Parts: sequence; structure tokens; C-alpha cells
Amino acid sequence: MNQETLLFDPAPPDPDALRAVLAFPSTYSVGITSLGYQIVWATLAQRHDVDVRRLFTDQGDPLPRHCDLFGLSLSWELDGPVLPELLRNQRIPIWATERSDDDPIVFGGGPVLTANPEPLAPFFDAVLLGDGELLLPAFIDALQQCRHSPRNERLRHLAQVPGVYVPSLYAPRYETDGTLLAVEPIDSAIPALVEKQTWRGNTLSHSTVVTPEAAWPDIHMVEVVRSCPELCRFCLASYLTLPFRTPSLDDGLIPAVEKGLTATKRLGLLGASVTQHPQFSDLLQWLDQDRFDGTRISVSSVRAATVTPELTRILSKRGSRSLTIAIESGSERMREVVNKKLTTEAIHAAARHAKEGGLTGLKLYGMAGLPTETDDDIEATAELLLALKRDTKGLRFTLGVSTFVPKAQTPFQWQGVRPEAEKRLKRLAKQLKPKGIEFRPESYGWSVIQALLSRSDRRLAPVIAAVGDGRESMGGWKKTYRAALNGELEPMPGPTQPLPPPWADVVHDPWDTQRTLPWTHLRGPLTPQKLKEHHDQALTAG
Repeated sequence: MNQETLLFDPAPPDPDALRAVLAFPSTYSVGITSLGYQIVWATLAQRHDVDVRRLFTDQGDPLPRHCDLFGLSLSWELDGPVLPELLRNQRIPIWATERSDDDPIVFGGGPVLTANPEPLAPFFDAVLLGDGELLLPAFIDALQQCRHSPRNERLRHLAQVPGVYVPSLYAPRYETDGTLLAVEPIDSAIPALVEKQTWRGNTLSHSTVVTPEAAWPDIHMVEVVRSCPELCRFCLASYLTLPFRTPSLDDGLIPAVEKGLTATKRLGLLGASVTQHPQFSDLLQWLDQDRFDGTRISVSSVRAATVTPELTRILSKRGSRSLTIAIESGSERMREVVNKKLTTEAIHAAARHAKEGGLTGLKLYGMAGLPTETDDDIEATAELLLALKRDTKGLRFTLGVSTFVPKAQTPFQWQGVRPEAEKRLKRLAKQLKPKGIEFRPESYGWSVIQALLSRSDRRLAPVIAAVGDGRESMGGWKKTYRAALNGELEPMPGPTQPLPPPWADVVHDPWDTQRTLPWTHLRGPLTPQKLKEHHDQALTAG
């Protein structure tokens, strides 16, 4: 941590500053590469009224003896279950309802918690739903106003801040058979619906620290776009972060790039679809200047239809060796189902442009197990890759394939993980690997656990608390969940909860669109009615 170059000026904390610990549920190398974590840390560190220290699973800043605030930044479902261990290590009661006036306020944020915080809700005092640019300062200001009040008064005060969800002030109501009926505030002074907060400013985020110890060493990350206009039906990065937002070139992107290049010669342009920034070609031309010789530029996934010879030429000139595009499926029918507005010809054109521009590789991302998918659709993916390799000789092809996972706040939240996806991943490997195409499947088993964490309600919390080191294997999760179904786990404090629903109901089964969802009291950018319309349109297309 002593090799960091800071791109902001930390404020010296006041003597009576809030003592805060900002944790990340993974190692320093992974955590410091998270742009979201960097932004939250820098936002807090620039306040005189907060003394913030960082904590990772392998190291951290010197921590205060006693802290007022303990925060967690969460960007991936599988990291969430690390939280109870982090809390135990800091001698903080893991259950929010067991904390006293002397214990810190435990808060969290990030896309996973914004989409569906319920499995982890009993561990948190407050969850920040949405973009941190306005939400985080409002949260700290509200806490400062009541910091010396009893804990219950502080939580009630925080619950009045738009976008701040205080789980202990909401109670799930169940049918006698365990079916979730509603999640309701405990009294009329608490908002019945908590809405995700959206930043609409003219700038987005960029790195606040550069270090050789990051997973991407010495990289300065610049957020080029937020959300994505394509609205693929499964995509959390698109639906949860609507509307599609772009910073201005002159006031946002160029100053952000210039700032980072004072510290490093490695630049990462981030976003779900960076090339759809309306001034992206102007940004490229600007980066084509001779003064950027020696600067290495990489871009995150780009929309295949926007790949041009100019894009690949400049990226190649600036040190990129490959380009990444998401195709989802080789089947045009499947792409229509998921709303991927992409033709097979556009994918072939992207490969040609990659080679013509001087790149040596093309990485494609697809999925297995999408709703309505058949074996023929998987066959079409294999055929597409083989055709690309045949038609664009000399270009190295890599196909990464994940299993479809239903995500809260997307149109496919009502769908389940399809068990046949596991065989289809193996089928793709068998067809592509012998032909010289690098095949990188994501673990089917971990996709199943992702779905468990994505679609569960609060009844999963005792499983998370009990699974411990068993979280490192799918078998550990299944064993602990089975114990929960048999009533063998230590219950969480508070009113008795029904047993959790069957494993298959949460993970694999499609849900009726009239069903009460665990996140029914939390509102993303689109209403459930609008998400249902998109869901029905997709299945009609299939």
C-alpha cells in the first residue's frame, strides 16, 4: 500500500471526525482495482469530518480502536458472504439487531446491494441504493446531524434520506406456507418504498489512486459511459444504472485522462458500451496525437457494430493487442430474444476490422442457458466461432461463456438457471478447443450460487452466517442450505422466520410474474410493470 500515487488531496481529519473503516471483501490487489471502492474511499477521505481507513482481507491501513462507521463496497454476489467474517474479525456483532449504541453503523453499497440487498440485509444497519455521487455525502451529513443520539434514533433519521434503506425498519410478511407476501415498514413514519438514486451530473468517475500492486497494475481508469442503451434483457449493468449517461468530452473525459497521465502511462476506458459515447470518435482522435506515444490504452467491452478500422488502428497503435465484444449467442434468434441488436455480419465485420487495424486477438463473450435456448442455438455459437476463424485467418479467437444468471431489477429476474447449461458448456468446449479457439467457460456451479444470492430473501442470511469456509465450494453451500431447510441452523435474532424455500425454487424455477419479489419494496430505474413488459416481449420473440 506504500506504492500508491494519489490523484486527490486527502483532508486532514478534525479531532472529532467520524472514525470510519471502509472494507472490501477481497484482497488489496482486487479491491484497489475497483473503481467504485476508490471513489467511495476518496469521497470520504476528502472530508474533514471523517477519518477513513481501508480494510481488505489480506491487509489494511492502521485501524482505529473504536469506529463509528463500518462500510462495505460490494460489486459481486460471491463476495457478499465474506461480510460476517469481516465483522467478527473487528469484534462487531454480525446481526444488526444485536448492536448497541457503542457499535458502529454498518453500511454498504454497490450494484449487488442496490439490486437486491435482502440476503445480506440483516447484517447491515443501512444500505445505500444507487449512485454514490450525491447519496454518500447526504448519508454522512445525515449521520453527523444525529451522531450522538441513541442508535435507534440515528437509524430512523437515516431512513429519511432518499436512497438509504434501513433493513431493521422493514419486516417481511409471509403466508403460512412460507410464501413471501410483502416487505413493509414497521410504522407509517418510514417510507414504504425506497428508490435508487441516480447521478445526473456532467462528469462520471475516474481513478483516485494508481498503484503497481493493483490487479491491473498502474492503470488509470476513466468511466466513459454509465449504463448502456442496448438494454439486453439479462443485463444488470444496463437496467440497474439507467438512464444511459455520458460525461462531456471537454469538461469530463479529457480532464480525467490528463489527470491520470500525470501518474501513469496506462489508461483504461471503462463502461458497458464505451464506443456509444456520442463523442467517442473525437476522444479517439485526441488520443491519436503524438504526445500520447508510449501510452497504453485499453477499452472494456465494446458493441460489435461500432468496431471500425479507425478504432482498431488507434488501439493497436496505443498498445492494445485485442478487443472484446459481447455476442451473447451465435444464434440470431437468441440475440433477438435477449434484445441484442447485432447481426452475424456485424460480428464478422468486427473481426475483419480488428485484423486490419493491427490487433492480434478478438475476445468474444457469450452465454449458455438463456431463456428459450435450445441445443441448436448452442450449435450456432460453435459454428459462428469456427466461421470467424476460417474467414479471418491470423486472428486469435477467445470465447468466454458464462451461464445465464437471473438478476434482480432486470426483465429476466423471473427466470431461473437452466441445468442443461452445464452440458452445453462442455459441448462448446468439445467443439472449439480442438479447432484452436481458446475457450474460457465460467464455472456452472458458481453461477448457481450467484443465482442463490441474487434471488433470495432474508431467510438466506442464517445460511450466509453459518456457511463459513464452506462458501469456497458449491458443496458447502448446498450442505448449509440443506441444514437450513431441516431447521438445523442457528436462527437469526428477532421474530421467527419460516424455513427458506426449496433450493430449486430459488435457483432453477421460473417465477410467476405476479409473485412478490424479495426486493418488491425497493425501486430501481424501471417499474416492475415495465420490466414485465420487456420480459414478455423477449419471450414472444423466442
